[in-house]
Amino acid sequence: MSIMDSRKIMNLIPHRYPFLMVDRIENYNGTEQITAIKNVSINESFFQGHFPDIPIIPGVMIVEAMAQAASCLVVLENSNGNPNGMSVLLTKIDKARFRRPIVPGDQIRMEIEKERSRGNLWQFMVSLL
Repeated sequence: MSIMDSRKIMNLIPHRYPFLMVDRIENYNGTEQITAIKNVSINESFFQGHFPDIPIIPGVMIVEAMAQAASCLVVLENSNGNPNGMSVLLTKIDKARFRRPIVPGDQIRMEIEKERSRGNLWQFMVSLL
């Protein structure tokens, strides 16, 4: 069951097609965790060049999807879903690992958990399920 579709997500973060990398939020438990979905279609623009004969989603796009999902959590916690010009920026990535290629037809299911925050800096643990 979707609790937030892409139209509502676009109210939280400034990303738009073709760079919106979160299709749905399935779970949001207040301030600590969010579960987001990205459905991977063969129509994604990056598959034209990465790679034409063996389409796999670039790792940097997976990281972008995770960052966008985390941004949704930040906006929901800090402004009750009204971004009011809030900008959420990615500043650091630790220990990222990709265990298998993600290809057209796959679904990226991201579980974002807030580890800590201090002022305007937030740290998350992200799991791909």
